[in-house]
Amino acid sequence: MAGKVETLCEENIVPIIEKMGYDVIEVEYAKKVDGMNLTFVIDKSGGITLDDCEKVHKVVDEELDKLNPTGDVSYILNVSSAGLDRPIKNYKDFIRNKGKLVEVKLFSPLEGKKAYEGELVNFTEAEVIISINGENKVFKRDLVAQVVPVIKF
Repeated sequence: MAGKVETLCEENIVPIIEKMGYDVIEVEYAKKVDGMNLTFVIDKSGGITLDDCEKVHKVVDEELDKLNPTGDVSYILNVSSAGLDRPIKNYKDFIRNKGKLVEVKLFSPLEGKKAYEGELVNFTEAEVIISINGENKVFKRDLVAQVVPVIKF
């Protein structure tokens, strides 16, 4: 059922949010401590404010009432920011972070290390490529546990 709800929302609700000027990073329908939650993770150039989340929530809530993707099963609607340190998971995430400093965490050590930091140069279905001190390092995607932005203050 979760996949069906997410697909319905991706097809019908995501385009509405995108017309409002936001990128939808993720749509998740999952059981949490407080029951079923339908979450839209949004982003835009310059970042997301609480006002942005409220604005999207209001529009999405009305559209979801019409669509009824859960077939009258109750849920909690969440609209949230992607967050600065959110793992880079999908194509949009990689595009947005290309040229930025990232940390590649591996499932098992490679050359004695499980984590590498560098500029995200490129990515494909099969590889993640970062530049470390001007030298490209290629990681097979099946060896990569996680890619996260590096936040420096």
